[in-house]
Amino acid sequence: MSAKTDRAPKKSRRKAREFAVQGLYQWTLTGDDAGTLLRQLHEEKEFPKIDEEHLAALLRGVISEAQALDELVAPYLDRAVDELSPVEHAILLLAAYEMSRHLEIPYRVVINEAVELAKTFGGTDGHRFVNGVLDKLAAQVRVVEIGGVRS
Repeated sequence: MSAKTDRAPKKSRRKAREFAVQGLYQWTLTGDDAGTLLRQLHEEKEFPKIDEEHLAALLRGVISEAQALDELVAPYLDRAVDELSPVEHAILLLAAYEMSRHLEIPYRVVINEAVELAKTFGGTDGHRFVNGVLDKLAAQVRVVEIGGVRS
C-alpha cells in the first residue's frame, strides 16, 4: 500500500470558506446562531470534504465579532455597511476575521480566497470591490507582513 493511500484525504479550507459564506449569508437574513447554521450545513453533500474545525471557528468567530469586524472594514467602504449586499457583507466579514484573527494565514491567501468567493457568489464586479477593500484593510492589520513582502 502506498503512503498516498494510507493518508486520510486533506480537508479543504477553501470549501470551508464557501460553506462559511453560505452560513453567514443565511445568518444575515435569519439571525440563526452558529450551532444552528453548522447543523444545517452538515446536511450538505460536500460537507465531509471540508475542514470542519475551520468552518466552525469561522462561523462562531465572525458571528460573535461581527460588530467589531464591521467597524474594521467600514473606513474602506464606498457605502454604509448596511448598504452592502448580503453576499459582499458575508465575504468581507469572513475575510476581515481571517485577516485580523488568523495571522498564520498569509494576507494574500485571505484576499485571494475572498476574491474567488466573490467571483463565485457575488455580483458582476463584486470581486473588484472586495479586493479593493481588503487591500486597504491588509495595509492596516498586516503592517509587519506587508512590510516584509514589499521590502
